[in-house]
Amino acid sequence: MRATELRIISGVSAAHFLSHFYFMVLPPVFLWVRADYNVSYTEIGLALAVFNGVSAVFQTPAGILADRIGSHTVLVAGLTLEAIAFGLVGLVDSYWFLVAMFALAGLGNTVFHPADYALLSHHIAKERVGSAFSFHTFSGLLGNSVAPATVLLLQAVVGWRGAFIASAILGLAVAALLVLQREDFADSPHLEAKAAGGISGTEWSLLMSGPILRSFVFFTALAAVNVGVQNYTVVALNAAYATAPELGNTALTGYMLMGAIGVLAGGLIVNRLSNHGLFAAAGMGISCVAILVIGLADLNTALLIAIMCLSGFAGGVIMPSRDMIVREVTPAGLFGTVFGFVTTGFNVAGVVFPLVFGAIMDHGSPRAVFYVSAACGILAIASVLTVRKRDTIAG
Repeated sequence: MRATELRIISGVSAAHFLSHFYFMVLPPVFLWVRADYNVSYTEIGLALAVFNGVSAVFQTPAGILADRIGSHTVLVAGLTLEAIAFGLVGLVDSYWFLVAMFALAGLGNTVFHPADYALLSHHIAKERVGSAFSFHTFSGLLGNSVAPATVLLLQAVVGWRGAFIASAILGLAVAALLVLQREDFADSPHLEAKAAGGISGTEWSLLMSGPILRSFVFFTALAAVNVGVQNYTVVALNAAYATAPELGNTALTGYMLMGAIGVLAGGLIVNRLSNHGLFAAAGMGISCVAILVIGLADLNTALLIAIMCLSGFAGGVIMPSRDMIVREVTPAGLFGTVFGFVTTGFNVAGVVFPLVFGAIMDHGSPRAVFYVSAACGILAIASVLTVRKRDTIAG
């Protein structure tokens, strides 16, 4: 890779790391925030619901804005806005102000997926962009992974408010780094595409086209699988088979670790693949079978961990192909718009499926958590196999 490409991937991935890190700033300090404000867990959860709701509503408009005024500008603005919101949470002693700032942070959060994917698609050579997507996805997983321990350490040293302020300072530092990198993004391909007619007010017609809608379903279904497996595996295993929570968490850790390794492995092979849809379907098929087996049988310790690891790896290795599928059906100059729309599926799944899986557990059907997760995976397979580049609207 050229030095410029490495700088671009590093800067964009650093921003993506922070976007996922920010998802996890509040949950580790629930106890302290709840005690300070004397509120219920439901009231604390309202802040997260508001964050995700605002993100779901405004992410597609953020993608359109990125294509019209520049993804780099939008990315820096969004990261700065989210960092300031988290910093103010640490400075102002008010529960309702916290909720309001999480709404503001949710607005800032809307920029990452559309702007990140647009910048990588525009500035990384086609033969290397799949690998760039893998680093981008891995950076987000890394942000999720390190946030809980980091926030708890900060809480122990400077309190939960100090943890929010420190997280904000980190965000402002990365935003400053991106500003210093502005020359790397100076060719402004979004403006060239607009001048050539690539952006002509037909964004919504494009988003309602068959391949883009199927890509949206694909992303939503994949996210639903992760909601089920990551959030409910431990409790479902315990309710169905009396599996110790320690073992359930070990198996889940293996799933997530192998998923991250799978993302990097997918980045090594993605540029050699001729059919990303078929590869994604095959990987998702393996992951679904593994999930289904867990729901059908009470496995011993070694087999449970092994099958969870297999499911995680198979689901992770397809992620770079997942992103390439969307890139291949997107007209030049509209990467931000399309990625902003299809990745809204993450937010939709995050709002809907915790309720679905929670209801399944409340009705005493823990094995159905795995059945429904596998069914969502089958929906993802069906949707990705029907995406065809030739069906897209010309840019």
